[in-house]
Formats: sequence, C-alpha cells, structure tokens
Amino acid sequence: MPVRGFFSRHRILAGAVAPAALGVAALVAVAVAVDSPESRTIETQLTSSVTECHDMVSIAVAGRHDTPDASTVKMLLGADGKPLPAALSGDYKSERVDQVINPAGSVNANKPGSYAAVYIAYPANMASYEDAVAAGAANTQSVMSAIAKECPKTQFSIVGYSEGADVVRRVAMDIGTQENNEFGVDPDKVVGVVMLADAGREAGDGTFLGAKNPFTNPDNFDKKYQSGTSATPGEGVLPGTAGGFGKLDGKVASFCSDGDFTCSAPNNISLLILAANVGRQLNIDQLESQGLNPATGQDVAVVFGQIVFEAFADISSNPNWMQSDETFLQVMLKVSDPEYKPGKTPAPAPVAEGETVSTDKVSPLAYLPQKLFKEIVGLIATNQNTIPVILSDPYQQTLAPDVGHHFDYWRDADAANGKPLTSAEYAAAWLTYLAQQAKEGKPVDTTAKRPRNRSARQSMPTWPTAMRKATQQWLTAPVRHRPQPRARRNPLERPQRRRRYLRQDPRRSHREQQRRRLVRPRSLLRRLFRPHRLRERMRRRRPRPRR
Repeated sequence: MPVRGFFSRHRILAGAVAPAALGVAALVAVAVAVDSPESRTIETQLTSSVTECHDMVSIAVAGRHDTPDASTVKMLLGADGKPLPAALSGDYKSERVDQVINPAGSVNANKPGSYAAVYIAYPANMASYEDAVAAGAANTQSVMSAIAKECPKTQFSIVGYSEGADVVRRVAMDIGTQENNEFGVDPDKVVGVVMLADAGREAGDGTFLGAKNPFTNPDNFDKKYQSGTSATPGEGVLPGTAGGFGKLDGKVASFCSDGDFTCSAPNNISLLILAANVGRQLNIDQLESQGLNPATGQDVAVVFGQIVFEAFADISSNPNWMQSDETFLQVMLKVSDPEYKPGKTPAPAPVAEGETVSTDKVSPLAYLPQKLFKEIVGLIATNQNTIPVILSDPYQQTLAPDVGHHFDYWRDADAANGKPLTSAEYAAAWLTYLAQQAKEGKPVDTTAKRPRNRSARQSMPTWPTAMRKATQQWLTAPVRHRPQPRARRNPLERPQRRRRYLRQDPRRSHREQQRRRLVRPRSLLRRLFRPHRLRERMRRRRPRPRR
C-alpha cells in the first residue's frame, strides 16, 4: 500500500520526468555539434593553390552548419588543378573561428605570404554524426598531405571547435601516432593543435596537454592563460573516442568551459553516455526538426534494438560472464560505441575475487543472486549524477543563446581572477606566436612530455572505478539503525536490570523502541531493496540474541 500510494501521489511527476529524460538524450547527442550560427560567405578574392607555399598554414575545422560550400565559395586547388575540400579564410568567413585563426595573419606585414589559414569543407551536420566526423578527418588529412607534398617546409597548426574539435582531435591522434608517415604529414611539422569544446576530453586533463605547466601556459610562451592550477571538472560526452597524441604531446591545447556538457559532463552518468552513443547512430537533424513521431521513433527503436541484440551476442560469446564483474550496462556501453566491431573474440571478463569453485562444475544460475546484486549496485553507482543533470536543464545551460556555456570561449575573460584574455583570444595569441616562430625558422620546444600516469594528471576516477569504490564503501559502512548490543555479564539478570533502569530513566523506553524498530527508508529505492539488510547479510554479522 505505501508503494502504491507513492506512485499515485507522484504520477504527475513521473509523466514529467519521461520527456525530460528524452530531452537530455537529445542534448547529449546534439551538444557535440550545435555551436556556430550560419556563417556568411564573401566574394572570392583570388584563385589559391597548394603550390603557393607559406611558412605556416592554419587548418581550421568549424562546427555544425559552418563549412565552405563548393557551390558558393571558391575552393582551394590542388597541384593538378582540381579543387580540394578546403577554402582560404579570405574566401570563406566563420564568425567565431575567424577570431582564432586570422590574428596570426599580422606576421604577413613584414613578410607577405608567410601565413595563411584554410577552412576544411565537410558535411557539418547531424544526419549521421560518425559519417560527418569521419569525412571531416579524411578531408583534413588529404588537404594537409597535399600542402605538405608541394611545400615540405610548411608548418601546420590545426584548430577545431565543437564538432570540428572532434575532427581535429582524431586527425591529431592519427598524425601523432603514425609509424611510417602513412598520412603524408610529418608530426614535427605540426607546431600546434587548438581544440575548443572537445567531446573526447578526458577527465583531469589540463588546458595545455603535455606542457610543463598544463594549466597556465604552453612551453616557451610567456603569457599565462589563467592563474589557477585545477582542471575543468568532468569529461567529454564521448569518452570512448579519447586517446593519446603520440609525437604531438606538448603541442596540444584543449579549452573547456565549466558547464559546457560537450567537454565537461559530470562523471557517473552512464545512462546519458549510452543515450549519446545511440544519438551518434541516429539522424539528429531529422529528430530535431520533426520531433518524436512514428518515423523518428521507429529509427530510435531500430538502433536501440540492434544495440540490445549485439549486447546479448557479446554476452553469449563469453561463457564466464555470469561469474564476472562486468554488468549488463557496461556491455551496452561497449557495444553501443559506433567503433565496436562484433565478431572479434572478446577478452575474458574478470572473474570475481574469492572464486574458489571450478566454474566448470557450477551452473551459471548459481551466480544469479550475486549478479543481480552487482547489476543493482552498478546501476546506482554509475548514475549518481544522472538525475541532477536532468533536473539542471542541461540544454539551456549548454546551448541557450547568450548564456549557454558552449559559447563561453569568446566571453570568458576574468581579469579580476587571473584570466585576462578569453579562450579564443588566448588561442589566437598562441597561434600568432607559433606563426612568428615559423617565419623566423625557430623550432618549438616540446621536450615536456604528457604524463602517462592518470594520477599525475589529477584525473578523476572513471565510472567502473567509481562503481567499485561505491560498492566497497556501501558494504563496509557501519549499520547505523542497529547499534551493537552492550556486553552482558548474565543474560538471566537482564529483565530485572532493564526494569530498574527504566525506573531511573523514563527516556530509556523511547530509546529501546528506536533500537528495536528499523529506521524508515528515506527513498523508494531503499524501501524496495532494503540495502541495509543486504549489507548486513554480506558482512555476516552475528545474529541478535533472543530476548
């Protein structure tokens, strides 16, 4: 009756939470790409070609709906005279990214043609996020390799914002970790990488990855970005796409604003990460314009059903899954990643500690109670911040015009607190410095390497680590509702001693009641699962003596 009454009293609240959760799922998928307003184009100033060499070229990849269109913009020509998927910054304008790449053109005053900036053309939409990002990465690498082939002394900087930052990070990872120069670009020729709102940012990362001081300024640059020494909390909404930069360590800057869920999403929101992975396989443009109707709902159901099918296929391929520590939610997160390749032999899941009986002699159903307990604990521990994120109106907080944190990079200066320049202004000053170094032929010092130990980077625990820690704390926490009974010399004397104590202290009767009854659960979840009883059973406390 209490449970039925609870749902009756909260029927309206439940109806409101469901669409809110759907809105958050759409935000997590859209936030990685909704950024710049429609950019304007201008008349072509000149016919450009990769054969026109420069000391330094900035490769810029803007965000959603912010890309050159071959039908309205004169594209860059290759050595064979055919157009490449790129346009000079003089032929195409981006309201936001221009403020980062164009100031470096001041070096041309003393040496004309020393610096140039190029915008990459790619399908900057959300009809298929993974296809758009993959096309952007391929186009970026082809343009850079064409320039490097004709101008081997040219140095590069790469700049990306939002969806473009995802493209830039993947390109930088490929170039920095290549072994035989298969991408046609020497990592030593890439002098700087700038990412604004990177969805693949790792928890605990500073702004300047691999620098001697990753929080204040890059190596050999005297201007400080900020006076603080702490990383932006959270991580990107696409943590599965993160990775190392290899030889580019020490030359990468990743700017992230606190509150921008694209790059600073809280930890322990595994259900929202699952929603983001589903969104990467949907036509978000259609879902955003038409809403949830039978057609878009069918697409969502097909994608989610395919993920569930692959999850069960992955579990069936592991005969020891029931006795392992891997939860079904972890499997769903793994197979929902678009990079997941079914058919490969998975690594054996870790077997729970303390396993002494041969698994060949034990039925998998014998592990069912323990597995259910791990599923419940894992679901709770890895979603501690899911409800707070939903209730904080993340769409308004991230993408609202004039106030959304996704646009803070052009207005986040705070001189009173040691941050004299905005993130965009600081990135522009750094690129100008790199262009000046390239014009003078001076190499950039990259001796400082990015620490490989996550603790050295002040990283926050990932969600599997958080689950294990939360489980351990839960099982070892003291049982507050039932204190340990006091030691008694003779149990036969207890009734008489208790009556005499009651006569001396009438409040003893109230404490006795509090001691005998269970504390009322503070939430529906505790009322349903009684975690205090499960914890007491797991710890094998000795039974209470009969009275």
